[in-house]
Amino acid sequence: KFGSVDGVDVRLFTIKNGEMEVDVINYGGIITSIRVPDGQGSVDDVVLGYDTIEEYQEKWAPYFGAFIGRVGNRIAKGKFTLDGKTYTLAQNNGDNHLHGGIKGFDKCLLDAVVVDGGVRMTYVSPDGEEGYPGELAVSVTYTLSLDNTLQLSYSATTLAKTIVNLTNHSYFNLDGAGSGTILDHMLKMAASKFTPVDADLIPTGEIASVKDTPYDFRDVKTIGEDNGKVENGYDTNFVLDRDEEDENGLATAAIVTGPKSGRKLVVKTTEPGCQLYVGGFIDGMRGKNETMYNKFFGFCLETQHFPDSVNQPSFPSVIIQPETPYQSTTTFQFIRPSAKR
Repeated sequence: KFGSVDGVDVRLFTIKNGEMEVDVINYGGIITSIRVPDGQGSVDDVVLGYDTIEEYQEKWAPYFGAFIGRVGNRIAKGKFTLDGKTYTLAQNNGDNHLHGGIKGFDKCLLDAVVVDGGVRMTYVSPDGEEGYPGELAVSVTYTLSLDNTLQLSYSATTLAKTIVNLTNHSYFNLDGAGSGTILDHMLKMAASKFTPVDADLIPTGEIASVKDTPYDFRDVKTIGEDNGKVENGYDTNFVLDRDEEDENGLATAAIVTGPKSGRKLVVKTTEPGCQLYVGGFIDGMRGKNETMYNKFFGFCLETQHFPDSVNQPSFPSVIIQPETPYQSTTTFQFIRPSAKR
């Protein structure tokens, strides 16, 4: 049990593989903890979050660890058109719609069932919820394999034409949550292009080369090397190269290494994009174990279709129909360094 919401108990599930452990709650599908050893066997929690359900319910909670939907990222002016009809959504990020609205999936109680190697969470979003058309049945399955790969498998079916873009919003610090800045983490992105944005972080529609920009992570560099050249730090959608896919359609999105612990995170996905967010809007938040989280204390790698795709004809489509269900998979593999002698 992890507290209660509206008189209903929130359940906490711990997934173990003998080396690492992942905690997930059925409120918002939130990953509350990922405990991973380093090369010396010392275990740290590598995701930011809170100790209580009440803290996760606060309006200012920045989506720590949450299952995001119906549509992750931003929709310009909170409006889109399908088949000639305009739909109006909540403007919960300035003039724009962000991460599913005022009560996105991150604030919903989900049904949960234990499956082999993990847990599956499901939710039925009624027609018209947060302004979206069509009743939508979604699921996200969290499984942990013996090679320390946490897999998130998403699916969605609809009764009417609608839009979907599901993701997870975990904030990582590979040297331990609350241990300090992530600007010294080493990052490589498998992306030679990105989507430039306006002052409100809405894509202009251009798909631009990262060459000679602060967004070039094709070769490994610290997150902080050029972060200061981007207003408030990276909050950027990268267009993944997807040069090599495995038999499951997964391609590498990013590889990150914590400099103190040596822990490495490899992110693979079936998605066309990945949002790098470095916590530029987090400042002075008290998190787990009374630890203070400051600016740039965690990074997110939100695998996704591109922001505002529904209003950008040249972007990959987020539209689904009853005959074309949604499926997406992302994996997070944690690699511990070899023990030092």
